[in-house]
Amino acid sequence: MFNTEFLDIPPLETAAGTVRLPGSKSISNRVLLLAALCEGTTTVHDLLDSDDTRVMLDALRALGCGVRHDGDALQVTGLGGRPPAPHARLFLGNAGTAMRPLTAALAVLGGDFELSGVARMHERPIGDLVDALRQLGCRIDYLGTEGYPPLRIHPSQLKLDAPIQVRGDVSSQFLTALLMALPLVGHRAPTPGTDVSGLPPERSAPPRGGPSAGHDITIEVVGELISKPYIEITLKLLQRFGISVQRDGWQRFVIPAGSRYVSPGSLHVEADASSASYFVALGAIAAQVAPLRIEGVGEASIQGDIRFIDAARQMGAVVESGPNHLEVSRGAWPLRAIDLDCNHIPDAAMTLAVMALYADGPSLLRNIASWRVKETDRIAAMAAELRKLGAQVDEGPDFLRVAPPADWKPARIHTYDDHRVAMCFSLAAFNPVGAHLRILDPKCVAKTFPDYFETLFSVARTDAAHVPVICVDGPTASGKGTLASELASRLGYHYLDSGALYRITAFAAVRAGLALDVAHEHSIAKMAETLPVRFTGGQVLLGELDVTDAIRTEEAGMNASRVSALPAVRTALVALQQSFRRLPGLVADGRDMGTVIFPDAPLKVYLTASAVQRAERRHKQLISKGISAKLADLRADLEARDLRDSSRQVAPLKPAEDALLLDNSGQSIEESVAQVVQWWERKQAFGSA
Repeated sequence: MFNTEFLDIPPLETAAGTVRLPGSKSISNRVLLLAALCEGTTTVHDLLDSDDTRVMLDALRALGCGVRHDGDALQVTGLGGRPPAPHARLFLGNAGTAMRPLTAALAVLGGDFELSGVARMHERPIGDLVDALRQLGCRIDYLGTEGYPPLRIHPSQLKLDAPIQVRGDVSSQFLTALLMALPLVGHRAPTPGTDVSGLPPERSAPPRGGPSAGHDITIEVVGELISKPYIEITLKLLQRFGISVQRDGWQRFVIPAGSRYVSPGSLHVEADASSASYFVALGAIAAQVAPLRIEGVGEASIQGDIRFIDAARQMGAVVESGPNHLEVSRGAWPLRAIDLDCNHIPDAAMTLAVMALYADGPSLLRNIASWRVKETDRIAAMAAELRKLGAQVDEGPDFLRVAPPADWKPARIHTYDDHRVAMCFSLAAFNPVGAHLRILDPKCVAKTFPDYFETLFSVARTDAAHVPVICVDGPTASGKGTLASELASRLGYHYLDSGALYRITAFAAVRAGLALDVAHEHSIAKMAETLPVRFTGGQVLLGELDVTDAIRTEEAGMNASRVSALPAVRTALVALQQSFRRLPGLVADGRDMGTVIFPDAPLKVYLTASAVQRAERRHKQLISKGISAKLADLRADLEARDLRDSSRQVAPLKPAEDALLLDNSGQSIEESVAQVVQWWERKQAFGSA
């Protein structure tokens, strides 16, 4: 996951390959709560690992559920429908799929609980759910603004003397919460003179779990129910856990008497259909040669957002479906404009707004009022960011009209701490004019798809010249490695330590019994072409051998200088070094990065410091590792290596003609990084944030 302040996405051209989607957020959090309400243990496979599921898991642990990992699966030992720990304070982040269902379940089970979240969660309505629960006799107080979290739930006596009514036109999560919680009513002790069904004692059966103690429980929906496919997910999962809800259209839902949660034992979570929408759109926009394959979800998915593929087909995408995969390629181009009621795909419909940028006319997305009460006001957010790219946008209470840009513009995309905004707008990087794109706060995708950008870059294709490179060249011990690695971390770019490649080559040659001289030049070069080198987790591996420490000795450095003077070896390593130029960008350090390996790099830095300063740095570095060294000897070695590196015939050490010089003799690493970042920012051409 990218933990950077921003992520610059260079111009992208095509897409090819296969993506494997993470588990569905909607299914994952429903399954976790249902497993917690059951008797016994449920093993959950392919669970989404994200901010929202971690919030739910933390809450379940706090309530007394047993949660443990079993390999790649998760085992949840439930509460058996019994009241959990009598007191708990639960922080639920910005997870509506945790806040709403837990509110209902805890209110029904009974206890003293406080539920809160991030600031945005305290702006997301919950009043309709609280009103419905109060009809049942639940005692719930608002701790802030009326109708919104945070909430305090108190012990209460429940009664069911009439159907429970809930509004359906704000969020389907209110109905989902009731459907998941009400099978627990019979686990509560009845009030004096009445049971939980509201019937007098002489007419009621003994309370033996679930609504079997009374009669059917009825929920009536007031107004039009939005996001019906999400209710279908809830109903199908309830059935997996032993609850068969009867419904009369979308207005009346009945939980039959005798219903009781039963663990399915084991359950697999489908891949996320909402997340699939970004790659379906990507295929429609950029899969020009072969289809883009999306694994983990097919057309028979229980998730309503799978119907996004119908909208994509209307816009011209070619979509083929298998039992557990989709294959998408570009069909009509430009895409066809669309006029669509999006009530059935509320989350995935956001992706259509960005697809509309590539359409042949204005597109209209209707019936999307629920966007305004999501992680952010998504109608306002999408309108604002689409305009930055040059689109003409009209917005209303429940619609968005998008006309494609006549003139695409580079832009900084504000993501509003909304994962779907970030993922949607990444698709704008495929614009036809090569306008650059900056995604602010890319880590917000952790809510549902932590590895989204890595997955995108694994299938996105572009000309190597579009992939930005920052070169940091300089003499030994100038600090270029530290500077380059810090820059790469700051920007979310790959990092190439070219010196390590020469050190590894020299190490492998010595290990193979080859002298580091002209007589063995071609043998060493041939070896260098196929070196099994890997950089992973801070380690440098040669095959399966960890050579991280072995290549950092003074002897290894001197040997690297010797092999780097051999023309055939340098030629052999050029292609290997250039292969590190991968999306989204690269920071490379060495001695000829800007002059030979990446001469077209948009930013080249030549880093230097006096020989005295560099010798002192190296001396401190060695002493900290317990290696004895003499300062005078180190200085002499550095000066000798400088002479050898600068006087060699092939790729001598020297600044590129367009390099910016940075003498860091008196600078801290933070100051050096800040300077280079400032230079880099001056070369960007983004619109206003």
